[in-house]
Amino acid sequence: MKLRCALLAATLACGTALAADAPPKADPAKGQQIASQVCATCHGTDGNSIGPENPKLAGQIPEYLAKQLMNFKPAAAGKPAERNSAVMAGFAATLSAADVRNVAAFYSGQALKPEKAKNRDTAELGQKIYRGGIPERGVAACAGCHGAMGQGVPAQYPAIAGQYAAYIETQLKAFRDGARANDPNRMMRMTAAKLSDAETKALADYIAGLR
Repeated sequence: MKLRCALLAATLACGTALAADAPPKADPAKGQQIASQVCATCHGTDGNSIGPENPKLAGQIPEYLAKQLMNFKPAAAGKPAERNSAVMAGFAATLSAADVRNVAAFYSGQALKPEKAKNRDTAELGQKIYRGGIPERGVAACAGCHGAMGQGVPAQYPAIAGQYAAYIETQLKAFRDGARANDPNRMMRMTAAKLSDAETKALADYIAGLR
């Protein structure tokens, strides 16, 4: 009897510990309220921004969105944020950790209105790099991390299919030049550094047309 009671107590204690470790559940409805007040002007009420200077957020992996928002905040007092943006830093500073989760959950649940590839002349080059990389220069295939159709891998790599080509190109160049440096293990910086401007543009246009 004592053994059974001990086992039961241990099981209950374990269950309580696991529940305590579980991340708080996000509330998309609260996220929508915040997004309409803070984010909509640049990213649209449904996460489909109207211009390539601001990325589309609709349908994005929530963990990725949350990470980016947190990266705009300084990690500690006196230390710079992992991702530098004066505009986004100001908005992110107003959001609590719960706000970040809620906004990410809201935008991830919206339907993406995808862009289209616009340059047929570079489609073959963009497709080649995306699917197979450039082995002779050590450029990894984008599909290896972002998926064959650009859908991303939850909690690891973002969805990129249908994003603005101009935004993709800008971010690749930012990684190449070191202006953006919040990629795990320098993966994007090492890849982007090996691409020419023409290859970067072709790849970005191909990604915009992925479905």
